[in-house]
Amino acid sequence: MWPPGRIVGESLLSVVLGMLAAGIEALGGGGAVQIVAVALAAGLLLPLRRALPATVLLVTTVGAAAFDGLALLVLVAAWSAGRRIAGVGRATATFALAYVLTLGLPVLQASRLSPALLVVGALSSLVMTVVPGLAGRYWSQRRTLLDTLREYNAQLLRERAMIAGQARMRERQRIAQDMHDSLGHQLALIAVHTGALEVDRELTGRQREAVGVLREASVSAMHELREVVGLLRDGTQAPGHAGTPPTTAGGTPTHALEAMGEEDAKAPSRGVAGIEGLVEASRSAGTAVELRRSGEVRPLAPTTDHAAYRIAQEGLTNAHKHAPGASITIELRYEPDSLVVEVANGPAPETADAGRSVVSGGQGLTGLGERARLVGGMVHVGPTADGGFRLAGVLPYTSPEGAPTPSPGDAATTFVDPTGDFRQQIPAGSLGEGDPVIDGNGLPKELARAMSTNKRSSGIAIGCGAAALVVLLLVIAAGVAGLFLAAESDKAMIEPKQYAAVKLGQSEAEVRKQLPDGASIMTDGLDRGAPPAPDGAKCFSLNSTEFGSSWDKDPVFRFCFKDGKLIEKKSFEVTT
Repeated sequence: MWPPGRIVGESLLSVVLGMLAAGIEALGGGGAVQIVAVALAAGLLLPLRRALPATVLLVTTVGAAAFDGLALLVLVAAWSAGRRIAGVGRATATFALAYVLTLGLPVLQASRLSPALLVVGALSSLVMTVVPGLAGRYWSQRRTLLDTLREYNAQLLRERAMIAGQARMRERQRIAQDMHDSLGHQLALIAVHTGALEVDRELTGRQREAVGVLREASVSAMHELREVVGLLRDGTQAPGHAGTPPTTAGGTPTHALEAMGEEDAKAPSRGVAGIEGLVEASRSAGTAVELRRSGEVRPLAPTTDHAAYRIAQEGLTNAHKHAPGASITIELRYEPDSLVVEVANGPAPETADAGRSVVSGGQGLTGLGERARLVGGMVHVGPTADGGFRLAGVLPYTSPEGAPTPSPGDAATTFVDPTGDFRQQIPAGSLGEGDPVIDGNGLPKELARAMSTNKRSSGIAIGCGAAALVVLLLVIAAGVAGLFLAAESDKAMIEPKQYAAVKLGQSEAEVRKQLPDGASIMTDGLDRGAPPAPDGAKCFSLNSTEFGSSWDKDPVFRFCFKDGKLIEKKSFEVTT
């Protein structure tokens, strides 16, 4: 079923072509019934060209020989047949038959023939059938080739995204396994030993409290490590999470790991609600920390809630490392459109050890900025007027339109980022490092077969285009030659009735006024093999528009003058 747009377009084209056919037929002197019949035939045959291209082309070719109004329909039918006839052999046979019909039917209907008529007929047949067919076939194959290339390009993009995603997931799983086996083992040992030390009877209350803080910090670090491992493993939980004893490479006691699993279940929430736990842990370590809240509490998206916790955690960590003993202020401000998390510390006391070495990778603030950007927020860091340091994050309540809002364990966050530029998805590698997606030897059989078909189609399309260009040049050259021959024929050929109208005894001036002057290359050699001319007479010969008695004979009319009078006119044949 055609779409509405095509139905309207075909209907308008049928009406326009039918009106043009009726106008051409009317100019040719056809009757009213004939004009209406030609218009209806053109309007009805036009839509059928899509379903029966070869049949419509041959029918319109035969009809155009009898009715001039169908000549335009032949051009349209030839274009459509070139696009829609399947198979080179079938298309060649169809257009060859159409060319013969276009050339032969007018010849059979003609009362007389001449070389000029044959040349004009051959050219018009070529222009009406072959040239539109070649142009339509070239356009169709070019469009098919472009569509196939687009599909192939889209498949390359999909395969490249799949390969990149698989490579990234494999690398993340490797990193996660290394982290789990190394850091997990060390944190487990810390938790076990601090737990045993905490129950030592020789410790004072203050020492036991400090050891308890260390044990809780190690358990919390183990919990966060498992979250990171889960993210790296594409959203899967690390072994032993939520109460399941983890499996390490170092042989940690099972009962200790079970205790750690129970502690993980009691770990504080990694969101705004967990900031209170961070503050209490810092206070228990002897740091003066103040927590302020302002504004009406608003619900947050999971990623935004987690980002707020990370900002407070990173601010406290930096203050402990770079300004030990300084007072810290954490402020949570619920603004109308966003949550502001601010961590500020005063200057470090002079009693602090300024020469101690602080291990810092410089990646914490960079990671915070990226985390805030993903939820549509921003992070600001810088010194304060009193010599301290300030870390502030602005986090919107809702993510920006179109931005992903996955949870921390969402598997979609680990996949490759989509891009629309094909060139950017294929970075230039070092010499010899071929991309398996681009390497044709590594493609599936179906795609390799499609590429081979594309090459053949491309060759056919280019060949058709070149053939169409050559045919066009030949048409132009033949048209020029045909015009030249037609002009020469007017100077050198007459019909038999013109020969009969000339009477003996007429003056030479009257005869020459009735006949062409014969000044043409076509009259050269007509006196060879001609009967002898009268003595003292001046003669000139002209060609006849009729055919000779055989293929190698040409009929000739000769007129001889003497003393200004026509004394002889003679008809004979000469050998070509």
